[in-house]
Amino acid sequence: MRVYITSVFVDDQAKAKEFYTKILGFKVKHDVPAGPYSWLTLVSPDDADGTELLLEPAAHRAVAPYREALKADGIPVTSFAVDDVQKEFERLSALGVEFTQGPTDADTVFVATFDDTCGNLIQISSYQP
Repeated sequence: MRVYITSVFVDDQAKAKEFYTKILGFKVKHDVPAGPYSWLTLVSPDDADGTELLLEPAAHRAVAPYREALKADGIPVTSFAVDDVQKEFERLSALGVEFTQGPTDADTVFVATFDDTCGNLIQISSYQP
């Protein structure tokens, strides 16, 4: 068994697509119209056949309370692996990304958390031996 698709709820798929591709560097895998939304999945540019990230519309009534509670408590909805948290923090900060937590040594990993502009906190992490 392996992870095929995971999702992040977003307020606006077009805005999320712009942020996740232009700023974070993901590549569009599928963008298929589905009523008022799209089946919009992204992949790492380094792994086109890897796990897909679904930018899921946040229209369901359960989503808002869930995301608001996580954000209020500073809890990221997901974590993306990067080679070097400090370098990625500097790159993203220069592009205007707002971090709620700067690079932090968390024993076996470095982490940082940012606002994805689409209703979520996202963590980046890199393993440190």
